Amino acid sequence: MSQRVLFFHYVLTNSGGETIDSSRDGDPMGVLEGAHQIIPGLETTLFQMKAGEKKIVHVPAAQAYGPVNERLKIKVNRAKLPEGELAIGTQFSGGPEAHAPVFVVFKIEGDEVSLDGNHPLAGQDLTFDVEVTLIRAATPEELEHGHGHGPEGHGH
Repeated sequence: MSQRVLFFHYVLTNSGGETIDSSRDGDPMGVLEGAHQIIPGLETTLFQMKAGEKKIVHVPAAQAYGPVNERLKIKVNRAKLPEGELAIGTQFSGGPEAHAPVFVVFKIEGDEVSLDGNHPLAGQDLTFDVEVTLIRAATPEELEHGHGHGPEGHGH
């Protein structure tokens, strides 16, 4: 079976019903089947749906961003961090690579700074209210690039 590109709208909420993100005010999101562009628990369900279909998808933390990994919570001396203002919520890249983990400051005690490298949604069960708007075969260019392109073609 050939790979497909799927476009969908979504509203993402946490277990408390709080809206975290939504595509409803913009263009639908496009994903290439099997390219790991979205969390596994959502991708599996989406590619079983048909264009025009709507569904509420509950994704447990293990199928979303995984559990909180305590090893990704570290303490560092302030001198090892970039100069500048430091506050709770400040973010730092864990390295020069494009996909290096991002660490967020969650505690400051004198010269000791506590950083968390977990995804902000790690450990959370998520709910997606989705609507599939289009499913089509992936083009050779999309397969080569490893992601879907918009309805008008290459869009990045």
